[in-house]
Amino acid sequence: MSINAKPVELEAVVVRFSGDSGDGMQLTGTQFSDTSALLGNDVATFPDYPAEIRAPQGTVGGVSGFQTHIGSTQVNTPGDYADVLVAMNPAALKANAKWVKTGGTIIVDIDTFSVKNIERAGCAATVDGDLAAILGDRIKEFNIIEAPITQLTKESLKDLPIDPKSVLRSKNMFALGIVYWLFDKPLNFTEAYIEKKFKKKQVIVEANKRVLSAGFNYAETIEALPAPIKIAPANIKKGTYRSITGNVATAWGLTAAAEKAGLQLFCGSYPITPATDILHELSTLKSLGVKTFQAEDEIAGICTAIGASYAGNLGVTTTSGPGLSLKTEAAGLALIVEMPLVIVNVQRGGPSTGLPTKTEQSDLLQAIHGRHGESPLPVIAASTPSNCFEFAFMASKLAVEYMTPVILLTDGFLGNGSEPMLIPDLDSYPSITPRKASLTNGKYLPYQRDNETLARGWAIPGMEGFEHRVGGLEKMDLTGTVSYVPENHQVMSDYRRKKIQQLENVIPAIEVEGAQEGDLLIVGWGGTYGHLVTALRNICKISDKVGLAHFNYVFPLPKNTREVFSRFKKIVVCELNFGQFADHLRAQIPGFEYLQFNKLQGLPFTVKELEEHFKQIL
Repeated sequence: MSINAKPVELEAVVVRFSGDSGDGMQLTGTQFSDTSALLGNDVATFPDYPAEIRAPQGTVGGVSGFQTHIGSTQVNTPGDYADVLVAMNPAALKANAKWVKTGGTIIVDIDTFSVKNIERAGCAATVDGDLAAILGDRIKEFNIIEAPITQLTKESLKDLPIDPKSVLRSKNMFALGIVYWLFDKPLNFTEAYIEKKFKKKQVIVEANKRVLSAGFNYAETIEALPAPIKIAPANIKKGTYRSITGNVATAWGLTAAAEKAGLQLFCGSYPITPATDILHELSTLKSLGVKTFQAEDEIAGICTAIGASYAGNLGVTTTSGPGLSLKTEAAGLALIVEMPLVIVNVQRGGPSTGLPTKTEQSDLLQAIHGRHGESPLPVIAASTPSNCFEFAFMASKLAVEYMTPVILLTDGFLGNGSEPMLIPDLDSYPSITPRKASLTNGKYLPYQRDNETLARGWAIPGMEGFEHRVGGLEKMDLTGTVSYVPENHQVMSDYRRKKIQQLENVIPAIEVEGAQEGDLLIVGWGGTYGHLVTALRNICKISDKVGLAHFNYVFPLPKNTREVFSRFKKIVVCELNFGQFADHLRAQIPGFEYLQFNKLQGLPFTVKELEEHFKQIL
């Protein structure tokens, strides 16, 4: 190929970086994604972490990956299959070859493909560099670039005073340089990042920049590489954007809600994958009045948040599935005391410790029903990394204005994935008005309720004349004293139930994308939105009678749900579990046949499998 070959323009490409957990693939993928976003491409990413903290080096169990989908048109998923795979060792190639398109390009660090390393990846080899031992007959399906990345990295840094381990840590920059050349991207954004990150270690700055340029220049000499590929900027709404993960967006949505409500935000949490980054991000926002507390366990985390709410803060606790199980008793306490509390559950594969770094949607029924006694509370689900901001904000609004705990469901796919987010104008967001306590005839009645919301007043400790007791025992209507009167328990249970039920009059109606009536309604909730809407667009090319209803408010359901369902001949509910939302719909909206499409592999749907299933139904 000529060095001066003109770039070929494509609409979208998918690139996957993969290597050992110490090879810096997350950083490499993030830099490529951020550069693409800064150049105007629409971007969606999917980090794929190993479950083991430090699996044996060179094994499939220790492979870390990062997939990014960049496009000149709207991008809603990280892509099904990669156009380009970068594999830094045999285990990475073995684990990821199945995710490469036929005809795709695979770039390998051939220096790592020794017989020993190939065998460590679980394959039998007789000579070094035996890629067929891993790929088998599929080796003919790919354009394979055998790049001596380790050797050339060492050569680039041989005159620098840097230890051998740091030299090898720079290999990812060589691979990134190759990919930047292949996709006609400049190096300056990553160079600026390196200069900022390692400003106190100039030798590391020099090493990484030198290796990045070496990879870029080496790519020009590879005849087997296709011509540079150019992805034009996407035609997206004008404004200021930033690349954001769902966990960071959640943290900022909670902070924005506290500011709107005139409250301080308190987060009491125990670290757990994949929710910990929310706590990390909130801990950096002290200048905005955010207080964070790393508790000794999950129960302490939620209890400190309840205490903070009692003291007049917006109390928040964050967790994942196993932690939500531990928090359920305290969630019941917040519910019977009727205090505002936001519980964020970033779902992961279960049960028990399950698949800590993989995504799933199997906590839905736990969120809706997973407390003893009759204890209803609102459940909301975000559907994209960026709208985690919006739904964290709305969860906080419902908690504060209705004096109730609220569960916000995201998942590992949303929490770790990223996309460009248009920086929101908070003036366009609704106000949040805390339900402050007041006196009746000079007397405070802790459980006197607002006629419209049924929320009780929020009395902050230190308010003279508002002294009262709280606790987990049933309360007497109005006075809040401990009560064992059977009829009173019915009254208070009815109030708590009706307060949540009537939210159906407040939450937005469900909107249908695609056909408004017809042959098939695709139904989803939470983090499956990107794959479902992409499959819908493709199906609409062959049928104009397919629609998508994607739910963010799952309990209670939008008031118009039954009317929407009645417009379609068939309904298929797609979710990453065995059918929990389908069961929820059967209970709440009976009278319809709910077909199901379920997946439980720790992975998101692929657009291809969704399309094939929808075609079968049609």
